[in-house]
Formats: sequence, C-alpha cells, structure tokens
Amino acid sequence: MAEAGPRSRSTLPIVLALSLAFTVTVVEPLVLGLNLPQVSRALEVPPQLVGFLGGAATLVMAATVLAAGGLGDAFGLRRLMMLGLATVTVADLLSVFSPGYGFLLAMRLLGGLGMTALLGVPLALLKSSVSAERRPAALGVFMAVEMVLCGVTPAVTGWAVDAAGWRVVFLVGPLLSLVALWLTARYVPESPLQERRRPDVVGVALVGAALLGLVTGLAAAQNGVARPQTWLPLLVAATAAVLFVRHEHRTPEPALDLALFRSPAFSVALAAALTLNFLAAGLSVALGQFGSVVLALSPESIGLLYLPGTLLSAAAVVLAGRLVGRWSPRPVMVAGLVLLTASGLLMGGTVSPTMALWLLLLATWLCNLGTLVTSTSVSEAVLAEAPQGHSGTVASVQLAVGMTGYALGPTVYLLLLDFFFQKEWRADAASRGLSLTQAEQAVDAVRSGLVLNPGSAVYDPNLLRLSGGLDLGADFADALRSTMLVVSALPLAVAVAALLLTGRGTTSRGR
Repeated sequence: MAEAGPRSRSTLPIVLALSLAFTVTVVEPLVLGLNLPQVSRALEVPPQLVGFLGGAATLVMAATVLAAGGLGDAFGLRRLMMLGLATVTVADLLSVFSPGYGFLLAMRLLGGLGMTALLGVPLALLKSSVSAERRPAALGVFMAVEMVLCGVTPAVTGWAVDAAGWRVVFLVGPLLSLVALWLTARYVPESPLQERRRPDVVGVALVGAALLGLVTGLAAAQNGVARPQTWLPLLVAATAAVLFVRHEHRTPEPALDLALFRSPAFSVALAAALTLNFLAAGLSVALGQFGSVVLALSPESIGLLYLPGTLLSAAAVVLAGRLVGRWSPRPVMVAGLVLLTASGLLMGGTVSPTMALWLLLLATWLCNLGTLVTSTSVSEAVLAEAPQGHSGTVASVQLAVGMTGYALGPTVYLLLLDFFFQKEWRADAASRGLSLTQAEQAVDAVRSGLVLNPGSAVYDPNLLRLSGGLDLGADFADALRSTMLVVSALPLAVAVAALLLTGRGTTSRGR
C-alpha cells in the first residue's frame, strides 16, 4: 500500500506545536547559559566544572540525535516528540529543587536526552503533516516562532531571575513544553510507521566519542597543542570518526546513510547547517565575553541584545520560506550566509572598548537574521532529499551536524580569541617596555579565570583591572576583531559552494 500523504488540516496549529517543541532545545540551554554565574554560585559549583554543567545537555543532544530519527520512524515521530517534551518537563521541574551540583548535572543529562527527541523530529513531522507545496511557507513560520521566543525569552528570564532567584531559569522549558504537548496531542497527526529495525548503537556511540573528543581536545588546545590533554582527545576523535565511516559502510542498518552525501545539494546544505550553528553559538559567547569583560554589561543587558529587531526578523523569515517555495533553497541560503558574513565583518570592523551599543545590536540582529534565513532554506533542502518514511532519520542528520557546530562554536571562538589575545598583549607589553615576564604576570589572573571544559570557557570580568600597566581592554577588543574577521570567511566560502555546486532549480522537491 502506498504511504499516505499529509492530511488536509489547518497548518498553523501544527506548525506552532512543532516550532515550540524545537524552540525548547534552543531557548532552554540559552537561558541557562546567560544565568550560569548565578546558578553556579548558588550551588557552589567548582570553577573547573561550570562549563561542563552549561554544555552537558548540548553534548548529549549532539551525541544521540542520530538515534532519535530512526526511533521516530519506527515507533512514531509524534509519540517520540511527546515523550521528549514530557522528559524535559520532568527534568527541569526537578532541577528547580536542586540541592547541589551533582543532582543538577544529572538532570541536565536527562534533559539532554529529552531534548534529543525535539531536534530533528519536529522537522520530520512537518514533512509528514504538511504538503510539499505548503511546506516552505510553513518552515518560514516555524523559524519565525523560534526567532520571537529567542528574542524575548532571555530578557524576560533575566528580569524574573532578578526578582525571584536563579531557580526560575528551569521553569522556561516546562512552560514551553506543556503548551507544545497540548497542541501536539490536539492537532499533530502521527507519522506513518516503518518496519522496526535495530538501532545502530555502535554508530551512535562512535559519533558521540568523536564529538566529545573533538570538543575536549579543542578546549584543551588553549593551554598548548603539544600537551597530552590536547592531542589525545583529538586522536580519539579522529579514530572514532574513521571507525564510524567504516562501520556505516558495512552495517545493514546504519544510523547514517552515507549515500545521501552523493547529492551536492544535501552536502552543501549540511555545510550551511554546521556554519550557521557554529557562528550563532560562537557569537553568543563572544558577546558575553566582550560585553561583560570590556563593556561591563550585565547578563540582562546582554540578553536584551537579542530583542531589538525580533519582529522584523520573524517577518523576514516568513518571507524567506515563501521565497524558497517560489524559487528554490539555493538563493535564500546564499542570502542568509551573506548576512552572516556581514554580521562578522561589522563586528570585526567596529569592535573597540568604546564601541557604540547600536553597532553591537546591529551585528547581533544580522547574525540572528542570517541564521534563521539560512536555516529555513537548509531545512527544506535536507527534507527534500528524504525518502518516504525516513524523514526522521534524514532530519536528524541535519540536526546532528547543526549540534556539532553549536558545540564547536564556543570552543573554537575562544581558542582563536585566546590566541589573538596573547598576540595582542605581548605586542602591548613590547610597546610599553615591559618584559615578557612582567606581562605574563599581569595577565596571569586573566588566564586563571579560564574554565577549560568541553564547549565552554569564560574570562573573569574583574581580572582585566589587574593589568599591570597593560591596556588589556583594548588588547581584548583587538583579539575579538581578529577572531571575527577569521570566522567570517566560513559563511562566505559556503555561499560560494552553494552557488557553484547546487542546481538552480525553480521549486523545492517534495519526495
């Protein structure tokens, strides 16, 4: 019997339910990250473990998302998403009553498992629930809802934390999840089930080992590339990646069908997914570092940077979805990548210790807009490649790549920032006639403020005052300038690849 097509029903409540579920995976870690200092102080988290607490859920999602797609195709995408929403609700509500760091970390790991089911599954349900003709416009609305919530929630949460304390942070996920659960139960149809297959446990484990080793090794590289703490995790990551490719070629039921990469459109779309998540996560860390270290902005003020232009961005993303449906994903993807490049170049060209706040707002807005416009076209390009009945698996590939970029972004940005910062303060010391030893003593307190954990590292904003005659604020700004100019080459390169390697096309393919 042929597989049933998407049912004829109202699209808006379906899209709203799916978008809210997906947004949980973005907003919930974001608000925790912005309020992590308050949480870590209250629970007396050891400084060297703060970063792991903040990134635990993200690492779990990145390591296990490939398994979620296959499980959804076999057991039901709607059923799996509702289970994920319930898991996040329980984990976050228990987190509200955390008596200590260990309990909260366990809940972050549990919440990460729940959010794994909220990554690729909502996009896969969008394909099975909405017709191919209406899907691009639906994707635009999907991303617009995420945009509005990502713009509003950080500021609202910052005010709530000031008024009621850090435990309020863990009410955001349950509020969104419960609304999404109700809408899903009422409006979202179940996807057609496929023949159950054994999960590729070995493949998923190898992906997790490769990602964890890569992020850990890159984080440790800030203290030296030749140290075993750096090269050993990177060696583990490379070995796991090679074994994964070999395993996927040989196993009859792979977690990732490598034949998908024969399509240039699919490969370029995944490169764009990696890029946009890498840049979005990296910029959020750069804003936090620069805003708190140099500009002395509060977390609430940094959160407000995401708010201006939110409605305008949401409208632009809805338009992007319609343009994808009218033309093809390629021109919209290129436009989004160009916006990401413009954001990086603007930040790199204007950053200084006396930078005007409106320039910081504009750079943030361009990054957010470019991220969501690119994401809209990427999602359509990837879903168009999904064979019938395998939307969950293919959508999970996109989200696995995206989460990899999200996990790598903070680490790579901070690795570059540390490299350029060292270069700048050394030059600053030489210009002032200070010896290298004197300069090293002046920045030693700054270095001691680094938290070296997978996916996260932070400077103590008070330590720049101990500059020993160096202008470390200017040195930090110059380091950020160089970092932003370097990373801006990435979206530009992917945009060129999209122009050269993908077909023009007039409409999106809906398989």
